[in-house]
Amino acid sequence: MTWTILAASMLELLEAAVGTLRMTALAFLLAALLGLALAILRLAGGLAGRLAFLYIEIARGMPALTLLFLIYFGLAPLGIVLHAFPAAVVALGLNGAAYLAEVYRAGIQAVDPGQREAAQMLGLRRGQVMREITLPQALPIVLPPMGNYLVALLKDTSIASLISAPELMLRSRDLAGTYYLPMEYYLLAGAMYLVMAWPMMHGVRRLERHFARGRLQGGKT
Repeated sequence: MTWTILAASMLELLEAAVGTLRMTALAFLLAALLGLALAILRLAGGLAGRLAFLYIEIARGMPALTLLFLIYFGLAPLGIVLHAFPAAVVALGLNGAAYLAEVYRAGIQAVDPGQREAAQMLGLRRGQVMREITLPQALPIVLPPMGNYLVALLKDTSIASLISAPELMLRSRDLAGTYYLPMEYYLLAGAMYLVMAWPMMHGVRRLERHFARGRLQGGKT
């Protein structure tokens, strides 16, 4: 009987899993783009750099759940009402941007500054140096930690169930309450998260091995 109920619910859970993957992808895109902008601003210094640093420190010190509640519930009295799904994407993206900004900054600073100076001496503008010299070399450094962040983000989407955003954990909770099978549905949800996360984790490990091998070969030449 239990297996029949679980099998009948699989289509609903798979649809919810697709929602989880959509939320993860959109939040990651927002975090990656905003994080890069924050890293560049922080490295540029001045007022913009100080503001970027302040944002990064505040966002990193604030739980993602707090930010989610602030966006979903706190903005409503100001007349800004977001539905649950976009509110979750924005909250997770803003929270993740602070972490990725530090990843980008570390990758950019790891590039030999002499190359930037040589490019500027050849007449390249600062933006060109960043786009054509620095970022391509920083990319191998930042990709593995970005992959690790993506895996963590996939699991963090579960907090969106607290504002009834359509994703896997919310649907699992609803079905568990309907059929009084909490252990079964939560175990099934955990297995589905693992199935979704495993290719990402495998990809991260392959990236780490690939770039570690490249650095080793580069050190021998």
